[in-house]
Amino acid sequence: MTTTPTAAAATLSPQDIERRGALVRMKRLAAGLLVLMAVIFTVSFALQEAHPWLSYVRAAAEGGMVGAIADWFAVTALFRYPLGLRIPHTNIIATRKNEIGASLGEFVEANFLAESVVRGKLESAGISRRIGGWLAEPGHAERLTAELATAGRGVLELLNDDAIKGLIESVAREHLIRPEWSPSLGRVGERLVSSGQQHAGVDLLLDRADAWLRTHPEAFGRAVSARLPSWLPGFVDKLVDDRAYREVIAFVQGIRAEPEHPVREAIDRYLVELMSDLQHDPAMIARVEHLKVGLLESPRLRDFAGETWASVKASLLEALDDPQSAVRAGIRDTLVDVGTRLVHDGALGTRIDRWLVDVVTNLVQNYGHEIAGVITETVERWDSAETSAKIELQVGRDLQFIRINGTIVGSLAGVTIFALANALVGLV
Repeated sequence: MTTTPTAAAATLSPQDIERRGALVRMKRLAAGLLVLMAVIFTVSFALQEAHPWLSYVRAAAEGGMVGAIADWFAVTALFRYPLGLRIPHTNIIATRKNEIGASLGEFVEANFLAESVVRGKLESAGISRRIGGWLAEPGHAERLTAELATAGRGVLELLNDDAIKGLIESVAREHLIRPEWSPSLGRVGERLVSSGQQHAGVDLLLDRADAWLRTHPEAFGRAVSARLPSWLPGFVDKLVDDRAYREVIAFVQGIRAEPEHPVREAIDRYLVELMSDLQHDPAMIARVEHLKVGLLESPRLRDFAGETWASVKASLLEALDDPQSAVRAGIRDTLVDVGTRLVHDGALGTRIDRWLVDVVTNLVQNYGHEIAGVITETVERWDSAETSAKIELQVGRDLQFIRINGTIVGSLAGVTIFALANALVGLV
């Protein structure tokens, strides 16, 4: 039993429904250009006597209409009878539907699915080199990166968030919480202090302190006055505040200006002692371990795992959606690098080619005839209208560009021919 067009429409996938909408829009656009050419032709034809330059516009519109109508006929003849007229060699797909299906199945089986053909073609094709050459092109790597980003986004959305949070918590307990923190912190801190990395932090604190003091003198004065006896007269408080403020400003400036200031040296000595204690002082190590145990038993660890995963997932989704992100740039660069290696590394390419030949040949041996049969039987089950509709749904939108291009090229050809004709007449 054949499938009616109405039933076929009812079984359209969401992608086909989207394609149908795009096809309808492109048909309307192409038809709209034809109507526009007709309107321009009508107006310019009526006014060309009064405005001779409009004759060029008329010629362009006339050529555009001819091109649009000719290409509309050519595109329509593939899928149906133009205007319902049974003109020979039109409605081509529906008329030869069974022959197309049978020929397609035979062609696929004979030229692609025979074991000897598959093995011979794959061995001579240099698949790895072709893939490598394709990947080595930045534009191709960009396209594949976009597809991988879409697939990665789908995988992230399918992952079970609770399971990932549990995994993060387990990894954190095993590799972050259980080892001793204090010696590691001490060794890292010791290297930082020995290389003078703490000086930048001290300078930042001093800069912030100086900026705060200069911006908030009243707050500093209130802090000083609060510590003076209440029985002192107000003018004494003011004098003390001003003097203390100037002294503190000068003190901070002195530390900032002098790299060898005693305060800086004291901070350095304190940090050196602290890093040593973190590595060797049992009491300090015990304090850090106590802090770590408290963190291990804290319910915040689970919250931390959840927040970490949520943050990582959101960042990955954002990076996958952004064509300029570092993640997509890294994928793109890796694909280009892999492609370059496949092109230039003959040994690697040979191993990959051999593996591909074995895998594909095995598939052909077991399923080749069934695959070809599916193609032929599927096309035979379609009725003529359904076959035309399916094919038009897949390629019809792109074919509408023929109509659009025909309108544009026809316009250019029309005005060019008209201009050349006028030029030749003028020469005569």
